[in-house]
This record gives sequence, structure tokens and C-alpha cells, in this order.
Amino acid sequence: MSRTRTAFALGLAAAGALSVASVTATATPLPLAGSTTVTPAGHSFKATLSGKATLKAGSVTVTCSVSVSTGAVPAAPGNQNAAGPVSSPISAPTYSSCTSSIPGVTPTVTTSGSWSVSMQDGSPVTATMTVPVGGLVVHTTGLATCTVTAAPSAPANVAGSWVNGAPPSLTFTNAAVPVTVTGGFGCPTSATSSTFNAVYKVTDTTDPAQQITVGP
Repeated sequence: MSRTRTAFALGLAAAGALSVASVTATATPLPLAGSTTVTPAGHSFKATLSGKATLKAGSVTVTCSVSVSTGAVPAAPGNQNAAGPVSSPISAPTYSSCTSSIPGVTPTVTTSGSWSVSMQDGSPVTATMTVPVGGLVVHTTGLATCTVTAAPSAPANVAGSWVNGAPPSLTFTNAAVPVTVTGGFGCPTSATSSTFNAVYKVTDTTDPAQQITVGP
């Protein structure tokens, strides 16, 4: 089931790097991922935007002040992974109270499909949010009629970081996700990605006295 909220663009990102030595050299294998445990097992959580999120596609920037997503830590033993991240399904984030850098433009965003977030213990703790194919579609009306589709041909992995605390925080910095943009005059049709900056505070909704924690 999809839900619609005001926004112009959502940036969710996947960051990766590939190192190449020479054609005659043997590539050094990546280190194995360490163990990860997310606690409390089975507890539900809510991620709420702290401050403002900035979202950009081409030359158009939107600032949103409200964003929410919910999910749950897997029940034991699924909350532990001896050699990698722990993944949890989440609701598609909603965005509202947004303003556009283009006057006279009314945006809406529809989210759908199965979203997830995974946590990998380390220094720092890394977080990856996965956007399903076509999981976010933005449509604008007014001075510019545009359609922006995120993750148009494959799921997009959005790279972020996690900091344990009271409450813990989930941060995305200059994250980028593939997009396609269609429309007429005023639409950033040459844009192939959107960027996203935001900080979310995560609360334990099963027991508000506890904190969601990522460790080894």
C-alpha cells in the first residue's frame, strides 16, 4: 500500500568504491564483515527527522521538516549475524511540510513496495537503506509538471551511518540514488540522481525507556 506526502525529491544513496591495480596484479580481497548484534531483539522503532532534510534533483532543491519511518528489530536469533549486517524491514519514509526552490510548484511523492535498513557494526557503524524499484515517484504540478522516479531499474542502496545514544541517530550525508526525470519546461530532465541529507532520531516504541543499540 502506498502513501502520498508533499515533497519534490528524495535522495537516498548507495556509496561504493572500486580499486584497480594493474592488469597483471591480483586484486586484494575486501576484509570480511565483522559480527553485528542489534538490540533489544523484537522491539519496534520509529525514526523521526531531526531538524530539516534537504533534497535535490538537478537544480531544484526541497527542504522538508517532517519525515517518519517505522520498523522492528528482528526477533532473536535474527537480530545477530556473526559475519555481516542485520537487516530489518521498514515502512517507506513519508515526507511533508516541504518547500521547493521553484515558486509556484506543487509537489507530491508516492512511496510503495518493500523497504529495508541494515546495520553493520564497526567504526563507524554503517547503515544501508534499500529503496525498491520505483519505490518513490514524485509528481509536480503548477509552473512545472514533472515526474521523478527513484531507483527506476534496480533497488538502490542508500549509505548512511549510525551512532548509538539516547536516542541513537541515523545520518545520511550527500547520499545519491539513481533517478529518471520526465516532463516539460522547468523539469530537471538531465538529472540522473538526487541527493539527500538528513539526520533521524530513532526511538524504541516497544519500551521507550530502552534504546535501539548496534554492537558486535
